[in-house]
Amino acid sequence: MKVIALGFFDGIHLGHGALLRRTAEVARDRGLSPAVFTFDRPPKAVVTGRPIPLINSAEDRRGLVKRLYGIDEIIMAPFDQRMMTMPWREFITGFLAGEHQAAHLVAGHDFHFGHKNQGNPQLLQETCKELGIGCDIIPRVEISGMTVSSTYIRQLVEEGDMERASRFLGHPHTLTGTVRHGRGIGRSQLFPTANLIIPPNVLIPSHGVYVTRAYLPDGSAYDAVTNVGNRPTVNNGADITVEASLLHFEGDLYGKTLRLEFFKKLRGEMRFDSVEALRAQIQQDIGATASYLASL
Repeated sequence: MKVIALGFFDGIHLGHGALLRRTAEVARDRGLSPAVFTFDRPPKAVVTGRPIPLINSAEDRRGLVKRLYGIDEIIMAPFDQRMMTMPWREFITGFLAGEHQAAHLVAGHDFHFGHKNQGNPQLLQETCKELGIGCDIIPRVEISGMTVSSTYIRQLVEEGDMERASRFLGHPHTLTGTVRHGRGIGRSQLFPTANLIIPPNVLIPSHGVYVTRAYLPDGSAYDAVTNVGNRPTVNNGADITVEASLLHFEGDLYGKTLRLEFFKKLRGEMRFDSVEALRAQIQQDIGATASYLASL
């Protein structure tokens, strides 16, 4: 039997954290298994047909839930025709209690579910009581009078305000991608960089240079300077790139998965008159990054 947290959990922010901590707590007290229920894509994007950029990929959502809250099981259901048209009561009785053996459910104050979002927290509590299933509804979480929400955090990431985003997330913004071959300019003329392939429909921070920390698949971590943008000094193309320069790293990263944690935006993206001027600026960025991360 399981204790299941309900929601989309994009960003895994402090509001989600209240749900996830309660889920882990009830599971521990009752000797049950904690789990998280979510969808593979935003329901609103499917219903409206308008893409919604995600704060985190599905992979990052899984990783954050496990690392931060110790919950291994993620029920990532496809938001398909069946799920879109499922009556709200069937979602509770047949899907959660039946298929997934829910003994206790945890949801947020604004959780809606079922066909046309007709299910709400009150109906969830009432139905759980009928079924003999435990239920917790977690109130909104606020910081300085502002509700913690994925919508607001998405805005902060888009603006590059990583320090405020971290405050609302409860952790540094995370972006994971696979290292691909670039044009080799960084390695031959500047500093070795890891050029990341970002999953589709995942939000990329505003153009600029960031203090980051890079995590390799083996768990090792390196301070890193990460550039997001078009590389105007060495590249006239329009493609947006995410390139991380790992400090004190030697080795081949091509084809490996790299997780970046963003701490602070150092500066906007700039065009320099020469590669030499760019190299000098990168040296300053490296010093600023090392100093910032050493101060944490």
